[in-house]
Amino acid sequence: MCKDAFWRLPVTVCRITQFLGEQVSGALLERAIAVAHGTLSPSTIDDNQVVPDFRRSRSDGHFAAPEVLAAINEVRPVVEHTLGVSCQDAEFSYSLNVHNDGDFYKAHQDAGRTSFASRRLLTFVYYLHRTPRPFTGGALRMFDVFLPLHTETSYSWEDRTWQDWEPEHDSIVFFRPTAWHEVRPVSCPSKQPADSRFAINGWLCTPDSTNQ
Repeated sequence: MCKDAFWRLPVTVCRITQFLGEQVSGALLERAIAVAHGTLSPSTIDDNQVVPDFRRSRSDGHFAAPEVLAAINEVRPVVEHTLGVSCQDAEFSYSLNVHNDGDFYKAHQDAGRTSFASRRLLTFVYYLHRTPRPFTGGALRMFDVFLPLHTETSYSWEDRTWQDWEPEHDSIVFFRPTAWHEVRPVSCPSKQPADSRFAINGWLCTPDSTNQ
């Protein structure tokens, strides 16, 4: 067997289109646009660090989207079965994230480096935008599992393969927090807040033991 051989395995993603329906998604979009015209905070990584070379967007951690959470609970059993994860007694944590011209989020995992991240069981991203789509880019790039078959084989990040998922209005994707992913750069010629790529990003997490 070639010593340069690699093992590649696509990451499983659950994607549902027309998730809330035209009327509900339209009302939610209008609420998101109203928030985007106000004051949003720079998006953070890890322990609330703002690192614009790694992640550039704006967020609202207090945005309420109960209709999204209710719809997620309806499909949860199928999603859990497909992704091989149990979210029994899990808690929701989410925010509204707004990407405009030049915004992006480099390759990362949602699990790991902080105590909160280690509680994440399932990632979800629900997309909203005006129609026709007023921006280009902004795809969710999911990187395949990529490992050398021999421990002495070296490889670079550029050797990885991936699949891009378009941020289609009223669609949602689910995946495991351990999956490597990124948000591709967004081009929004108008630069208007209402023309942004809106996403409700969140997780189902194990309960916070400090609140027990």
